[in-house]
Amino acid sequence: MTSPRPAVLLTGPTGYIGGRLLSKLQARGEAVRCLARNPEHLEGRLEGGSEAVKGDLLDASSLQDALDGIETAYYLVHSMASTGSFEENDRKAAENFAQAARDAGVRRIIYLGGLGEGNDLSAHLSSRQEVGHVLRSTDVQVIELRASIVIGSGSLSFEMIRALVDRLPVMITPRWVRVRAQPIAIEDVLAYLVEAKDKSFEGNQIFEIGGPNPASYGEIMIEYAHQRGLRRLMIPVPILTPHLSSLWLGLVTPLYARVGRKLVDSMRNETVVRDDRALREFDVRPRDLHQAVERALRNEDFEMAETRWSDALSSKGDDQPYGGERFGTRLVDSRTVRVQAPPEKAFAVLEGIGGKTGWYGNEWMWRARGFLDLMVGGPGMRRGRRDPRQVRRGDALDFWRVEEVVRPVDAQPGVLRLRAEMKLPGRAWLQFDVEPASQGRTMIRQTAIFDPIGLSGLAYWYGLYPAHSLVFGRMIRAIARAINHGA
Repeated sequence: MTSPRPAVLLTGPTGYIGGRLLSKLQARGEAVRCLARNPEHLEGRLEGGSEAVKGDLLDASSLQDALDGIETAYYLVHSMASTGSFEENDRKAAENFAQAARDAGVRRIIYLGGLGEGNDLSAHLSSRQEVGHVLRSTDVQVIELRASIVIGSGSLSFEMIRALVDRLPVMITPRWVRVRAQPIAIEDVLAYLVEAKDKSFEGNQIFEIGGPNPASYGEIMIEYAHQRGLRRLMIPVPILTPHLSSLWLGLVTPLYARVGRKLVDSMRNETVVRDDRALREFDVRPRDLHQAVERALRNEDFEMAETRWSDALSSKGDDQPYGGERFGTRLVDSRTVRVQAPPEKAFAVLEGIGGKTGWYGNEWMWRARGFLDLMVGGPGMRRGRRDPRQVRRGDALDFWRVEEVVRPVDAQPGVLRLRAEMKLPGRAWLQFDVEPASQGRTMIRQTAIFDPIGLSGLAYWYGLYPAHSLVFGRMIRAIARAINHGA
């Protein structure tokens, strides 16, 4: 049987919202056509009849083939991170898309915009609403969903809040921290987007979506701190310009100043739901703030977020080691190596790590770290391992705990993830990914991940970075030698 031809087009499939919506649609059995400037970034993420096509919304000629045969198109792109005039880029992209959709006979465009009203909207919010107006300029039906702060692991706003609260025991809070918004969980945003495809509507529609109650950024910070068990002091100040705020955010959060300035500028406007028609027209019943934060933290506890606003790792070459890289609020040391052995044999060597086998180099440093851990009440290195060759989820492994083990079978990737149980000012993981490479080789990615809590966590990571660089660099080289020797 042949796969169904995609009737849904998704723009922004490599972005935060688009990436998660792609998974959601495919889980429903939808065949999705993804429009991306770099379709290769979607490799391994497309299922069933889904496909990726190359296109650029600023190049009208690249949209014709992408929209051929499409009934519903999701418009989930914006240019806030661009170096030029993002308003002009957004306007031009929307014009190109609206005209191409009309020419292709698209039935419906679903667009995610931003809440806010009045004549003094920030450039960002004004542009988001202008895009909706441009998309409605043709006879293609447009369903526009307007949202405020999206709460979810990896979202721009949540990562900013997370970094501020985790790292700063005392916070100077400018006026924008007290402006009201209406946060909504990422799961609820996705539910609205999916349901908007299937619902029957007459003409163009604008729906305002949000959680049950308004809340300021400051109140979200307080809720986050409460759920993380942190005590934080907030000192309000009457004014702090977007420029100064963006520089401050760039120092302590994953935001760089250009995006931070545009984001902070938009925070001076209230973004609350004033029309509750969405609750009457849709079946979605949004989570409250407590539930949204709780779910975001739960997702962060066991894995890197499914998609993130900034793909810090994929922008670098596979073979380039990098340490101290900020990925959301987490710090990452990741290194790759290719070995001349099949994935199954490579994984067998990795699975035997720890215990009597040791940690492949610098054993005295590992023992010293275990001794220090024991002195402060941690498990130290005394637990060893249950079995010398294989591990299973939940096994103790020296001062680690096996959180995930997926052995490579039939050319499928394998994963071994360990969660640190030693005493730390934060949380840490050590992960090994194994996947087939070209010419019969196997690629191994070794990634150390640290989620610091407060300034002590940052001091710990950067203070020990030279030692970590030595240990992790020697470890992956020794693992490669052991695998090649065994092969």
